[in-house]
Amino acid sequence: MPTVNAPGRPFPRCREHSAEKNRGAVQTNVVIVGAGIGGLTLALELHQAGIPCRVLEAVPRLEPVGAGINLLPHAMRVLHGLGVEERLAAAGVETAEAVFFNRFGQLVYREPLGRAAGYDHPQLSLHRGDVQLTLLAAVRERLGADAVALGRRVLSAEDAGDHVRLAVADAATGAVTEERATVVVGCDGIHSALRAQFHPEEGEPRYSGVTMWRGVTPWEPFLSGASMVRAGWLASGKMVIYPVRDRVDAAGRQLVNWVAEVERPRSPRRDWTRAGRLEDFVDVFADWHFDWLDVPALIRGAETILEYPMVDQDPLPRWTFGPVTLLGDAAHPMVPRGSNGAGQAILDAHALRVALTECGEPREALLRYEAERRPATAAVVETNRTRPPDTILREVYERTGDRPFARVEDVISTEEMAEISASYQRVAAYDRDRVNRPG
Repeated sequence: MPTVNAPGRPFPRCREHSAEKNRGAVQTNVVIVGAGIGGLTLALELHQAGIPCRVLEAVPRLEPVGAGINLLPHAMRVLHGLGVEERLAAAGVETAEAVFFNRFGQLVYREPLGRAAGYDHPQLSLHRGDVQLTLLAAVRERLGADAVALGRRVLSAEDAGDHVRLAVADAATGAVTEERATVVVGCDGIHSALRAQFHPEEGEPRYSGVTMWRGVTPWEPFLSGASMVRAGWLASGKMVIYPVRDRVDAAGRQLVNWVAEVERPRSPRRDWTRAGRLEDFVDVFADWHFDWLDVPALIRGAETILEYPMVDQDPLPRWTFGPVTLLGDAAHPMVPRGSNGAGQAILDAHALRVALTECGEPREALLRYEAERRPATAAVVETNRTRPPDTILREVYERTGDRPFARVEDVISTEEMAEISASYQRVAAYDRDRVNRPG
């Protein structure tokens, strides 16, 4: 898959430009900090390129935490190249359409997704835990059972000239030991220790004013059985709903992911595993009884509810410090709108692999990777704040004064809604022509 450099931002020159020459020249031992989706994808990329690597993960056991995520066609192209597309497809649902409604259940806009929209690769909706554990299994099969070391929390990284010294704490004993690598990649998420080390002056996360509650509920298939629903708007309550597993019981129900988004004046602590309370938000959706879905019943059917503030961080001025760089949420945490956070981490991993195989000197490779991915992801962070795909719903909300409409065409044209969607695809690098381009 070709990488795309940002306009006006040339790559730093590499000492060698022949990929074949450099394949033998790269004698890089990489330590990946964090076994999330970005870190595990990077491990598969580096292994495929013949670059030795090891993953250090802070938690002592990886479990299927979280809720649903979407892997868009640009990410699926990378994962197809790594030979894990079929496994992921078997674990999730191939999403066929995006459907937008107002809070009265009226259809606003519908568009095909993934293969249904002419992409060579699907859009998959999955439980985040299924993605992580699928990638983990592939890493252990290909790199060995000890390729991912659990219970190993990286505290800091120090450039020692010809190597990096890592201070690593053992989760069981608290003992701190030293590990060495030629390159270190911080994939340690929103609470990244390496990001904090290199940017100690960075302030608190930027709260969008919206809190979300998430859950998964076994439910009968609705609409097409492969629909991603966005409904309502943030000022009066918004929902995102889509299935992430098929046939989870004898009745043929799906596991349906739902996200409730509500404007709230204060931000709770930023923790993906924070428990949420039904009574804090369910009243907002009490009258959302539609012929295609009973939303309050769906919400109440979840065994566990998670609460999370919709926050991000301003784009960093740099990710790379000598032989250390950042990737995924550690580099560019973004508001979870646009179904694109995991996808950008996967694109990061591919770009870093390309840079390391095409540049003869690892530090130059990290600068090349940053020159490509930092401006690209900064654009996504900014667009997620202002004009993600659900901007369609904001326009309908504002133009109708949050009232039902007689004809949506009198409110907003199909062409305008299609352009909102297409514009986001271009910024996030998953417009169809780009993703389907050979190479």
